[in-house]
Amino acid sequence: MSALAMKADPQAFEQDGLTSRAVGAYLGLAVGDALGATVEFMTPREIQHQYGEHRDMIGGGWLNLRPGQVTDDTQMSLALGDAILRADGVEGVSIAKAFDDWLKSKPIDVGSTVRRGIVRFRTSGTVQGPVDDYDGGNGAVMRVLPLAIAGLGADPKTLEAAALVQAHITHNCPLADVGMMTVVQMLQRALITPTNAYQDMVALAHRLGRYDKAYDITKKREENPSGFLPDTLRAVFQAFARTDSFEAALLDVVNRGGDADTTGAILGFLVGALYGVDAIPSRWLAKLDRNVADACDAQARLLLQLSPLVSGRELKVSQNPI
Repeated sequence: MSALAMKADPQAFEQDGLTSRAVGAYLGLAVGDALGATVEFMTPREIQHQYGEHRDMIGGGWLNLRPGQVTDDTQMSLALGDAILRADGVEGVSIAKAFDDWLKSKPIDVGSTVRRGIVRFRTSGTVQGPVDDYDGGNGAVMRVLPLAIAGLGADPKTLEAAALVQAHITHNCPLADVGMMTVVQMLQRALITPTNAYQDMVALAHRLGRYDKAYDITKKREENPSGFLPDTLRAVFQAFARTDSFEAALLDVVNRGGDADTTGAILGFLVGALYGVDAIPSRWLAKLDRNVADACDAQARLLLQLSPLVSGRELKVSQNPI
C-alpha cells in the first residue's frame, strides 16, 4: 500500500500491519537489550562454557540484572521518544533535557561518550558536540528507533537532519553518522513496505560496507564486538543476513558476546520491524519488565501517529525550542 493511500485512510496503517511492525520494533529493542545484557562483555567461548547457548531471559550478567530488566539502550530510546512527543517534533534542547533527566535518575549503566555529551549540555547548554573521530561509538544508534518511527514518510533530507540532531548531542562522528543513517533506512524499509524488505535491507548493509570498509560484513565473522559502531554493526548485519526469523537472529547475535545488550537491541528493533510483534517469542515477552513493555507499546503507537506517513504533516526539526 502506498504512503498516499495510508494518508487518505486513517485506518489504513492498522490494516497494513504497520502498527504491528512499529510495536514489534520497540519490543524487539527491549527484548534484545534484556536478553543480551546477560552475556555483555563475555566472549563466545565463555558463553558456550557457561550456557551452551544463551537462549533465555535470565538476567544476571555483570550488571546483576533482574530477568527482563533493560539497560541504557532501551531507557535512552524511551527518553528520546518522550522528548519527541512532548515537543511534537525533533527538537535538540528537549531531547538533551530528556537525556539529562535520565542521567540524573542514576541509571544502572551509562556509556562514557553519552555521559560526556550530557554533561557538556548540562554545563554549557550546547546540543551539538564538536566533530570527533573518537566519538564513533554505538550510543546514538542504539536509541535511534523513536526517531525512525516519528520520521516515517519524511523527506530524506529532513529525516537525516532529525537523526543528526539526536545523535550529535552525544556522538558527532562522520563514520558513525553514515552507519546510523543506514540503520534508519533499513528500519524505514521494513516498516513502510515489508514486501521483499529483507533483501533490500541486506543490500543496504552491503552498500554501507562498500562505502567504508570498516562496515564490510564480508570479512570474517564478527565475534566479541566492541562498542565501536562498525564492530557493532558488522555483528548485527552478519546475524541479520544469515537468519530468517526474530528468534534465530537474536540468538545468533547475543551469543557473539561483546557489547551484547546493544547488538541485541539494534538487531531486535530491525527484526521486530521486519517480522512484527507476533514473531517475538512469547517466553521472552513474558519475562520483559511490564512497565517497560507497556511504555514501548504506547510510544510506538503515538510516534506512528505523529509521523508524516500517518499524520500527513511535515516532521518539525530544530536544535532549539520549536
